[in-house]
Amino acid sequence: MVKMINILEECSNAKTIGISGHVRPDGDCVGSCLSLYLYLKKELPDAEIDVLLEQPADIFSCIEGVENIQSDFEADKQYDVFFAVDCEKGRLGGAEKYFDAAGKTINIDHHISNANGSGQLNYVVPTASSASELVYDLLEKDKINEEIAKAIYIGIIHDTGVFQYSNTSPKTLQIAAELIKFGFDFPKLIEETFYQKSYVQNQIMGRALLESISFMDGHCIVSGVDKKTMDFYNVSSKDLDGIVNQLCNTKGVDCAIFMYEVGVLEYKVSLRSNEKVNVAKVAEYFGGGGHVRAAGCTMKGTFHDVINNLSLHIEEQLTVC
Repeated sequence: MVKMINILEECSNAKTIGISGHVRPDGDCVGSCLSLYLYLKKELPDAEIDVLLEQPADIFSCIEGVENIQSDFEADKQYDVFFAVDCEKGRLGGAEKYFDAAGKTINIDHHISNANGSGQLNYVVPTASSASELVYDLLEKDKINEEIAKAIYIGIIHDTGVFQYSNTSPKTLQIAAELIKFGFDFPKLIEETFYQKSYVQNQIMGRALLESISFMDGHCIVSGVDKKTMDFYNVSSKDLDGIVNQLCNTKGVDCAIFMYEVGVLEYKVSLRSNEKVNVAKVAEYFGGGGHVRAAGCTMKGTFHDVINNLSLHIEEQLTVC
């Protein structure tokens, strides 16, 4: 059993506390980081607390504290305590230098590729639905308020696909039940942060679906968006959320691949699967990581090079099945 961390005790003498998560922060990353931030701000009012993240999508502006996120990593600063949340330290991007320089490091994560943790203190539970669920574990329940509860709830719904993914456990649903007791409008949060898309987001998703390719006798599907297309629609990586999940919803598909161009002959790859393919294992082979059913990596080569390289490892697992 993973040892719990007493967050307030570990931060009791800290004058400066930093919190960060992975590059291209998703709902769970934003929710877990900001819920921890709000909790520490409430309980340790004399400490200076910073959240250092790449700027999240506008849909998360409903979370209190999002306006305080710092996305400029140029300053040199040494924190007494630094939290890496929802990732291992290698995925902190520009904030990794703060983690390395901190007096004390704490890692809260649920990715199987980070099973041993990256901090001096680690709370890593690969079976948990989300990092937000783990943050909830570590907070004193009588000190959670509505805004903290809302941030945690948003994180959980995003990493569980509103409780439809296999990482949803009875414990996850019990936590969600406790959170909605705070009275926030949870149906509105689900609609506005998970399902609702802008016109241009629907356009780029439609194009990605239209240009998708089915292969391996329909067991796999892939689609990609190059930089030229992203520029044409004036979209960023934040506008591509949900495409890989929609691809995976295709009948008969066991593994879905979505990639977008981030540099010359370089793609950010997202993988989703059902029970037949461990995509974390595939992503780890190419230097990435994630969960059994949802993972990602960055790969170099042409679009077809990337597909061919991934296919070898996916097909290997499907053949065994």
